[in-house]
Amino acid sequence: MTDAALAVHRAFYDAVETGDVDLMASLWADDPETSCVHPGATPLRGTAAVLRSWTVLMANVGYIQFFLTEVELTGFPRGSEDPTTVAITCTENILSGNAPSAEETFTGGKAICTSILIRDPSGWKFWSRHASPVADLGVTDPEDP
Repeated sequence: MTDAALAVHRAFYDAVETGDVDLMASLWADDPETSCVHPGATPLRGTAAVLRSWTVLMANVGYIQFFLTEVELTGFPRGSEDPTTVAITCTENILSGNAPSAEETFTGGKAICTSILIRDPSGWKFWSRHASPVADLGVTDPEDP
């Protein structure tokens, strides 16, 4: 059951990378209480507002690719073989480029993301997503050589 939730999680990134608005819309629960927090932005509430934000973002990015690391899933109720809710955390390593009409340049970034998915009769759906940028504070681990 959790493999299906991870597949929906990956489909979310596929939708962003390909600019597939229809796929993005199919992944979110249709509810006024869904929420999304983009890095550095205020929370959005409701499926319509969330999808509008993703449509605008995808329309304004020429190229974006996510390399996910440290993906962890926790099912709820805890210990259940058949969870109805999952929390998926990951590190997004992001490569992005300018819109097609601009000079070709690429930048990288990193964000920590938590996604909450719920299972409804049609399958797993996004209920909430919160991404925060990772700041390089110049602090090193004293145990690193």
